[in-house]
Amino acid sequence: MGIVTIENLQKTFADLTAVNGVSFTVEQGEVHGILGPNGAGKSTTINCMTGLLPYDGGKISFENGQSIAKWKRNIGYVPQDLAIYPDLSAKENVRFFCSLYGYKGSELKEKVEAALDFVGLLEVKRKKASEYSGGMKRRLNMACGIVHSPKLIIMDEPTVGIDPQSRNRILENVHALNENGATIIYTTHYMPEVEEICNKITVIDHGKVVAGGTKAEIIEKMGKDLELDVEFSEKDENLEGFENAIRNIYGVHRSTVTVEEEKKVCKIFYAEEVKVLEDVIRLAADAGLTITNIRNLEPSLEEIFLTLTGKELRDGE
Repeated sequence: MGIVTIENLQKTFADLTAVNGVSFTVEQGEVHGILGPNGAGKSTTINCMTGLLPYDGGKISFENGQSIAKWKRNIGYVPQDLAIYPDLSAKENVRFFCSLYGYKGSELKEKVEAALDFVGLLEVKRKKASEYSGGMKRRLNMACGIVHSPKLIIMDEPTVGIDPQSRNRILENVHALNENGATIIYTTHYMPEVEEICNKITVIDHGKVVAGGTKAEIIEKMGKDLELDVEFSEKDENLEGFENAIRNIYGVHRSTVTVEEEKKVCKIFYAEEVKVLEDVIRLAADAGLTITNIRNLEPSLEEIFLTLTGKELRDGE
């Protein structure tokens, strides 16, 4: 069942069309990743969804066809910009946001304590938010957004600029929220996060949806390009000639050379229906290169995104 459905969403700012016909459905129980380069229309779409922005055309409907006005209290929003009061304690911050949903007395206290415990801040609840580390502030930001036990939680870059330990804690919290019945919409610039937690993905570029579905479904639609990783000895100094020759092989769409842990790797992306291995080995031998390992892989989500949009996910930041 769709918990939120967006149909042909349109939003224009002066001469800029930020969202141009975006349509997708988030099903109940999903962790749904929304990806796109800077300026693609992700944040505008989310702001329209939460009622923070009016939109010019299309339709946004929630569970059983309800409007945002009737369904808003079922949404929890964890914004990229911290929505906490630095001069208030963690407890006071979470209490304030929970009270906005009408909770009082013992029920309010129970929800505040549960939210702080969930994000691992219960023991330091009396500290001012200004005294928290960056990762702790991010977790407090999450507690404020989920304290009222919403059905749909929208998280916009919840792990930006924090240490790996805090990031792992937040990702664990996302898993736990989903296991407890919440539907999650998640935007991020970190592809490994999407790979780890999202079971559906919508890719937006230039204000339009360019792909959607599971990772496997997106790969299927793209024609199942494969990736061949060819590792070379660190003593092989110049792979430029080899890489140029590789690009002339029939069926090869793209190749890149990277340095990974003191070894050099040529990543070759090619159509599933062609065979390139023999040509790759021959060209390496002709160039006097030493192959130390070869791996055949499905392309990563990062590579899929690059193929779809022609941009790195952090492009323009």
